[in-house]
Amino acid sequence: MNPGELNKRITLQRPIITINERGFEEETWEDVKTVWAKVTNLHGREYYAAAAVQAENTVKFTIRYLEGVDTTMRILFQGKHYDITAIDNIKYQNRYMEIKALEVVASG
Repeated sequence: MNPGELNKRITLQRPIITINERGFEEETWEDVKTVWAKVTNLHGREYYAAAAVQAENTVKFTIRYLEGVDTTMRILFQGKHYDITAIDNIKYQNRYMEIKALEVVASG
């Protein structure tokens, strides 16, 4: 991979559960790390596989390997949130990670 392709900034966030003033649990998001990424839309076989399950807004983020990234986290990119659906440590070399994430569409 050409490191020059990592030309977009993304922020990894993790969920934090807090108790509000009324005693109810409330989920908020905490920034973990902002990193450089290559961002691509799915195409070819990947696109059709995602479309089969109505996951049209799936995006692939490639970043340098980062310990501790998991599917409970989400990505903030250009003002939109993406739930992480799959993580691939490319060739198990701990150099780059490919993260597939589904855009969160605001309801209401």
